[in-house]
Amino acid sequence: MKKNVIYIHTHDSGKVLSPYGYDVPTPSLQKFAEDATIFRQAYCVGPTCSPSRAGLLTGMYPHSNGMYGLSQRGFKLHDYNQHLVNFLKKEDYFTVLCGIQHEAGSYIDHDKGAKIIGYDQDITSDNTGLSEQELVKWDYENARQVRQWLQQSDKKKPFFLSYGMFATHRKFPEEAHEDDRSYDSKYVMPPYPVPDNKEIREDYTGYLNSATWVNASFGLVIETLKEEGLYDNSIIIFTTDHGLAFPFSKCTLYDSGIGVSLIMRVPESSMIGEEVEGLVSQVDVFPTLCDLLEIEQPSYLQGVSFAEMFHMKNHEVREEVFAEINYHTAYEPARSIRTKRYKYIKFYDDDFLKVNRTNIDNSPTKTLMHENGLEEVVKPKEGLYDLLFDPGERNNLAGDKRYEKVLNDMRKKLHDYQTKTEDPILTGHFKVREGWKVNKSETYNPSSKDPHDYLKVGE
Repeated sequence: MKKNVIYIHTHDSGKVLSPYGYDVPTPSLQKFAEDATIFRQAYCVGPTCSPSRAGLLTGMYPHSNGMYGLSQRGFKLHDYNQHLVNFLKKEDYFTVLCGIQHEAGSYIDHDKGAKIIGYDQDITSDNTGLSEQELVKWDYENARQVRQWLQQSDKKKPFFLSYGMFATHRKFPEEAHEDDRSYDSKYVMPPYPVPDNKEIREDYTGYLNSATWVNASFGLVIETLKEEGLYDNSIIIFTTDHGLAFPFSKCTLYDSGIGVSLIMRVPESSMIGEEVEGLVSQVDVFPTLCDLLEIEQPSYLQGVSFAEMFHMKNHEVREEVFAEINYHTAYEPARSIRTKRYKYIKFYDDDFLKVNRTNIDNSPTKTLMHENGLEEVVKPKEGLYDLLFDPGERNNLAGDKRYEKVLNDMRKKLHDYQTKTEDPILTGHFKVREGWKVNKSETYNPSSKDPHDYLKVGE
């Protein structure tokens, strides 16, 4: 019998979870990691919500699959038949959505999204009337829905289940899940590159409170899989879309933006309880599933299967990973290539090399930085970073003669990849199309009600 595929995902978590060594309240995830395979060098294809998820679920880069920006702002896949859901349906999988999806329309409007994508069933609970701060409760109710569905499901037919959580997205909840405790800012340390001061610690406690809902919800789903005898006949994927919703993390091509948690349990793997150091990209998940399920890969996939990593210790399939930004709330075209040693980032917005503040989610931390000169922070046209000596990517070596050969090599590899994948940025800038909602680069508030803060069609 074919194995089930269970895709569990959070919002805006990066690697800031306990299996990666952070003091974050996710013991159920930690326990799962000890019985699975943890990828230490996993990266998304774009540090914004929809492009990242679309990359994983189509096996294609955003500039190839059409998801240039956020789905709730009018961006779409070129072809929803290329979505993993529709591919698996052709292989006789029953497909189920519960909770967040971010590849079609609003992530809150789950029913519409499920229909556009093509899921067989949407079991998501009602979220009517819930504020953003209350959506973590929706996560937990959705975990209950998953539990009920698993208890009643046809155990003879393979299924693909996507269980998506709002947590740890902003706005953060004020309280932790009832099985945990709310966190006191006096006893927390924000992760790099988030600064450590009183106001920001208070902001970060909201992330920790949100993580307790991840822990409770994830734990309930895994517990049910075991109770129903499905745990050992399922490929279980846990991941997130990109880095934390703090400045210089989410929506940046630094590792704090593109680095993601990826923990997978593959039955009969010889790497259970092990960690993998080789580079992998979320664009590789689709071809990997094809190999693990012994299904022929569709021709449009752009990723590389890492299925052998579940059976061969120290096996590597990549020398580099690629990521991109096109749109978040504003236009910010950029591309990156990362090897184990180096990172190269290229910005294409020559006319606006300041920080795009609108592409930073509103938060107390953003406000504090704005009050202290965030508007004056600039981006380099090109950035080259030696990740061994500069893991924070703050010492730009692009103008250093000692690294000239490395710089030219990274430029060439990036350009070759862009040419191979027909990256449209090589032939000119993107222009706003009908139905897209795009802030002007200089805008501060992404939710501005002023029509002058938005680009017009053709700009």
